[in-house]
Amino acid sequence: MNKKKLTQVLVAAGIILLIVVTLSTATFIIIQPGERGVIFRPWTSGLDKDNIFVEGVHIVAPWNTMEVYDVKEHAVEFSNEASDSEASTFGTLDVLDKNGLTIEVEITVRFFPIYKQIGYIHEQFGRTYERKLVIPEVRSAVRKIMGKYTAEEIYSTKRQELEEQIVSETGAVLEKNNIKMTALLIRSIVIPQNLKNAIEAKQTKQQEALALDYDIQKAEKEKERKIKEAEGIAGYNTIINASMTDKVITYEGIRATLELAKSPNAKVIVIGGGDNGLPIILNNN
Repeated sequence: MNKKKLTQVLVAAGIILLIVVTLSTATFIIIQPGERGVIFRPWTSGLDKDNIFVEGVHIVAPWNTMEVYDVKEHAVEFSNEASDSEASTFGTLDVLDKNGLTIEVEITVRFFPIYKQIGYIHEQFGRTYERKLVIPEVRSAVRKIMGKYTAEEIYSTKRQELEEQIVSETGAVLEKNNIKMTALLIRSIVIPQNLKNAIEAKQTKQQEALALDYDIQKAEKEKERKIKEAEGIAGYNTIINASMTDKVITYEGIRATLELAKSPNAKVIVIGGGDNGLPIILNNN
């Protein structure tokens, strides 16, 4: 065997050996449904942010690293007790209202990473993006927005309005960082008991005042109805009285007499014996 052929054989054998060694030491990564993977190639292209690996079995060279992300919906709760067993739980949020009064708020946030962008999430925040991004942004938005309102507004009259603002602001910030927020729910607002009692007493008085106003309005409407009804009856009587002339009365009397005359009961009719010349009807009995 000449040197050229020997060299070719050695090269081929080296390649085969390299392939065997690579396959024997390669990492087999299984990506489950609801997961996505992003690969880091330290010796070549680095972090491949644009090619995302879907569920299935993937062979990864031993010098490369595959980061697998759970892209299903996650939940974070700011509460002393978790209501969702799968949620990450943190303590209640302490918020200062417009007047510097401390309020405790319980919130649930639901979100998921946009799977096509997990390469960028991994580059900016890593696998702990929930703690580095989601939680701080929610805290910041809640404190910032609630700080514009009084405790009474937060507890009663403006609750829906401020919740919408928190959802809008937090959702926009997270989406810019490739996180999609699906829900933000204010589960509980706790204010000092004396203030709570004062607000509830005020609300009770307001409800009573509204009920009284309703009764007054109802009575006024009933009064108007009766007045209109009386006016209608008076108008009707006026029209009837105006139309009851002597001739009309006589005509109606004659009509009534004719109807009575048709009756089979025994009777005596005296023509022209009554007032205005109307007949007088006498029973035989």
